[in-house]
Amino acid sequence: MTTLRRSLRFAESEVIAYRRTWRGTIISSFVNPVLFLAAMGSGLGALVDNGPGLPIDYILFLAPGLLAATAMQNGAGDGSFPVMAGVLWRKNFHGTITTPLGPEDIVWGRLLWGTARLGFVLTVFAIIAYLFGAMDLGPGLVAVIPGILTGLAFTAVITAWTLTQEDGRSLSTLFRFAIVPLFLFSGTFFPISQLPGFLQSVAYVTPLFHGVELVRKITLSDPDPSLVTTMPMWVHFCYLVVMFAIGIYLSIRFLHQKLRP
Repeated sequence: MTTLRRSLRFAESEVIAYRRTWRGTIISSFVNPVLFLAAMGSGLGALVDNGPGLPIDYILFLAPGLLAATAMQNGAGDGSFPVMAGVLWRKNFHGTITTPLGPEDIVWGRLLWGTARLGFVLTVFAIIAYLFGAMDLGPGLVAVIPGILTGLAFTAVITAWTLTQEDGRSLSTLFRFAIVPLFLFSGTFFPISQLPGFLQSVAYVTPLFHGVELVRKITLSDPDPSLVTTMPMWVHFCYLVVMFAIGIYLSIRFLHQKLRP
């Protein structure tokens, strides 16, 4: 059995488990985009648009950032609690390696499932954003691709980090002091150019910034220089690919150490 087939087998087990829990994701997949776009885009956006500020309607600026941030949040979620459950709480990863599947198959299988789940969630977001008039449907669907890459990069790195933890208490700390600040200060809600100079430099090295920039440059036709940076798109892409590759390497290595010490 090839690595791909073994990984698909594990991904299939994730799909079977998801069939029992999919109702719990309705809010995050469907309701959250509506609430965010209605409250932040149409509500707050009406106030922003009435004053001096962005050269476009605020909801057009906000929606691409929220798409990338949604990818980050879903990717971080997939790389944290389910991984901790697999090695500590439910210990289903321990059962998996008693079959022909190994730690690398678990990592790749979870990423295959994560890719499908991210693709669904972000496609739904793009369609809802289109219905709100926040982005054109074609560019919005194309932007799902860098959105998936952003989510997978976070999944891979956070999976590796989670595998170094001894209990689940650190997971809430991760979201409180890493994910939430990234959500707020990586260009999702306002241009990076509005940050103080030293914070702009910090923002440039954060992964969500690169995801937001990729999505925004795809969805906005001829974006104003005040809305996005002049950084080439290939830089954003390479950053996320390298982050993903490092995360994969460390995840496989650390999972081997956890399951086969």
